[in-house]
Amino acid sequence: MNRPDDERPEARLEQAVRVAEQALIEFEIAVETFRVEVENFSRLHHQKLGPMYARLEELDAQIAEAQAARTGDAEDVRRAQELRARVLPMPDVSELFQEWIDSDGLSPEASAMLTAMPVRGPERVRPSDEARRLYRELVRKAHPDLAQEDRERERREEFMVRVNAAYGRGDEVLLTELSVEWAAGPVSEADRPSKSEELYARLEWLSQRKELLAVIARDLEEGAIGSMLRMAPDDPDRLLEEIGEQLLAQVAEREAELGRLVG
Repeated sequence: MNRPDDERPEARLEQAVRVAEQALIEFEIAVETFRVEVENFSRLHHQKLGPMYARLEELDAQIAEAQAARTGDAEDVRRAQELRARVLPMPDVSELFQEWIDSDGLSPEASAMLTAMPVRGPERVRPSDEARRLYRELVRKAHPDLAQEDRERERREEFMVRVNAAYGRGDEVLLTELSVEWAAGPVSEADRPSKSEELYARLEWLSQRKELLAVIARDLEEGAIGSMLRMAPDDPDRLLEEIGEQLLAQVAEREAELGRLVG
C-alpha cells in the first residue's frame, strides 16, 4: 500500500527546504534592494555634494596657510602643509565639478550649491514602487536556486543578471519586458529530488548562503552611506538637501574666517 505524499519520510524535510528557499529569496531581495539604494545614494551624494566637500578642504588649507603666515609658528606651518597635502594635486576644474560645468562656466545647479540660491531637487534615489514590485516577482519566479538542472540554473543566472542590471537603473519599462519574456520561456516545474542526503545538503547550503548575505547586509548598514540612509529611510532626497544646507553653512563660516585672516 502506497503512503500519501505527506506521509513519506522525506516529506517534512522537503517542506523545510521549500520554506528555507523562499525565506532566502526574500532575504536576497531585501539585501539587493538596500544595496541598490546605497549605490544610488552614494552616487547622488558625490555628484551633488562633492564640489562642496572639495571647497571646504580648500578653505581649510587656505585658513591654515593664512594663520601660519601670520604667526610663523612651526606647528601652524606643519598643520598648513598637512591640510594642503590633502587637497593636492588639485583636480582639473572640469573633473572637480564633473557635469556641473560647461563652456559658459558653472551650470546653474553648481552655482546654486555654492550660493544661497535654491537648488533643483535631486533625482529619485530609489527605484519606483512598480519597479520594486516587478523585481520581487521576477526574483521569486526566476531565482537560480529554484532550478534542478545545471542547464536550467545557467539560464536563470543569465536572466537574473539582466534583471539585476535593470533594477539597478530603476528601468521599469525593461523590467516589464523581462517579465513578459520570462512568462513566455520554458520553466521547469519538476519535483525536487527526495533523497534525504540531498535535502540535508540543500538545507546546509541555504543556511550558509543566508549567513553570507547577513554579513553583506551588515557591512552595507554599517557603512557611511548605509548609516546615512538609515537616518531617513523614507525620504533620502530630503537628507541630501539637509546635508547640503549644513555644508553651505560650513562654507560660509570658513569663508568668513578666511576673510578675517587675510583682511
